[in-house]
Amino acid sequence: MSLSRVVAAHRAMGTRFELILYGERERYLQGVAEEVFTEISRLDAKLSYYNDTSDINDLNLHAAERMVQVDPPLYQLLEQAQQWSAKTGGAFDITVAPLLHCWGFVGGMGKMPSPEQIETARECVGMDHVHLYPDLYGVEFDKEGIRIDLGSIGKGYAIDCAAELLRDYEITSALLHGGTSSVFAIGSPPDADTWKIALQKPFVEAEGEHIAYISLKDNSLSVSAPRNKGFEYNGKRYGHVLDARTGYPVPDHLLAATVCESALVGDVCSTALLTRGVEWLNTFVSLVPNGQGLFAHYDSDGEICLQESPLPDEQNRVFELIREQGSRETSSK
Repeated sequence: MSLSRVVAAHRAMGTRFELILYGERERYLQGVAEEVFTEISRLDAKLSYYNDTSDINDLNLHAAERMVQVDPPLYQLLEQAQQWSAKTGGAFDITVAPLLHCWGFVGGMGKMPSPEQIETARECVGMDHVHLYPDLYGVEFDKEGIRIDLGSIGKGYAIDCAAELLRDYEITSALLHGGTSSVFAIGSPPDADTWKIALQKPFVEAEGEHIAYISLKDNSLSVSAPRNKGFEYNGKRYGHVLDARTGYPVPDHLLAATVCESALVGDVCSTALLTRGVEWLNTFVSLVPNGQGLFAHYDSDGEICLQESPLPDEQNRVFELIREQGSRETSSK
């Protein structure tokens, strides 16, 4: 019996979500797709930094005045964000919003701020300003100006929730992505052992310009890159991915990709890897034992250098690097 294939799309969280489903009953798959997108829209309304009625907006308005109680799922998400901020040495930080405003990346393509403006914004950045009270599911900021923005993990969290919903509906073959930067695979397609994902070459718009293929099966791919938003100033390009520790955009790092069992963890770690640089690959695999990472940057000759995380078992390798003139690969030891 041939399987039905359903492809559906939905716009939420400022991006386009796409879902591919395989199964025996097409109408059932269509209904599942609608349920998945309804859940993603619900989470968007709840978590969006830009929604005046969201729980996050309520926190940002009132948590500096008093403790704000949130529901258990949101509290657990904030708790995970706090834990991962510590694990990444502050490279991942959901309080980076004041810096994004300072650099003109909220609703714009960016602008060059003064050093004084950057320092002023930095004073309102850091998870040490966010206090969590587990017995009360309470959240409090210790000063005015703190702002939480879950944009760096919102898609990953929504995709994890959607994947759980798909499993509840007994879906065994599915691929869900949000804007291509956060992808989750359940099982494999009927005609292959894994889902194959092409990784676009940084700063190249043409289709077919890829640096790697990734094999996914019951895991997720997360990609962080400063390619979509940025500006040039005095001959230097500044991207929208900011290092909360310094207040400045990450240096000449082109792309970071991670494969993890959780899309949320993948989003955290790809952000941290892009921020911390290639040396963080070993730390990443120590924090996520089943994870794999890929880092792209320019070397001293101006060539794209691709570096993978160390692999205990070559047979489980998920990255297939594309060798071409003007690029090279190395391995992390």
